[in-house]
Amino acid sequence: MRVTSLEEASAALRAASSQGRRVRIGDDIDTTGLDRILEHEAGDLTCTVEAGIRLSALNAALARHGQRLSLDPPGDPTVGACLAGNLSGPLRHRFGAPRDLVLGVTLVLADGTVANAGGKVVKNVAGYDLGKLVCGSRGRVALIARVSLRLHPLAPASATLVVDSDDAAAVTAALMASRLVPSALDVLHPGRVAVLFEGGRASVDAQLRAARDLVGGAEASGEVWREARARQGAARGRLRFSPGALREALSELDEAVARAAAGVAYVPHPTPDDTPTSVRLLQERVRERFDPAGTLA
Repeated sequence: MRVTSLEEASAALRAASSQGRRVRIGDDIDTTGLDRILEHEAGDLTCTVEAGIRLSALNAALARHGQRLSLDPPGDPTVGACLAGNLSGPLRHRFGAPRDLVLGVTLVLADGTVANAGGKVVKNVAGYDLGKLVCGSRGRVALIARVSLRLHPLAPASATLVVDSDDAAAVTAALMASRLVPSALDVLHPGRVAVLFEGGRASVDAQLRAARDLVGGAEASGEVWREARARQGAARGRLRFSPGALREALSELDEAVARAAAGVAYVPHPTPDDTPTSVRLLQERVRERFDPAGTLA
């Protein structure tokens, strides 16, 4: 069922709950019809959108005002999918994951109840932080209907540095210990480190020179970021590691896209679920509180 309004989403879940049916958000209930930009406060660098809008459509509209949502996961997911799957890309190095950019949400709970939490400004203390709770929930807690988001200005200039090295961990450590402020820093294992600088032209040029003096390398096109996202999207597994243990993590891998600041590596082979048992039990308790009847599959 494709829903096109908050009321339709609420009615669909209310019916499923009353009939004892299990539904999977994204399959049984398709939210791509919820695709409007509801508000854009350019002066505050915030917007409120329906969760079915795709990143490409949102950023195309924001670009007309010199702004963007700094999420760049593989493909072109919806905003709701980004939150539900906790999706991010190379820009996570500087701008964080979805939970760092969400200000408020409107959710439809499993019984059809509509709940609002958070606000529309960067600093708010309105209600429980359900926005962060649903990040990574994979549709098991509630249907994400609307999202208020923090935005960033479009950078007037950018430059990418690629460093070929047999010791990517040392290159990464030197860059992270420096005063440089890259927007993205990916290890394309084996053998390369990619660094993205954004900002004013003079600032970007200065950072690029400083980075080359520090670790060498050569300026490259933005194609390397398309490669990084493609490899991430094709990955069949994900490994977590301590940000200080990049060398140890890479030593056990033949191929990966690693983000040291996030402590995550995307790999081409399946990986076991490394979520601690205590965390899984807590997740199930949270899901049971929000969906005691088990309506959300």
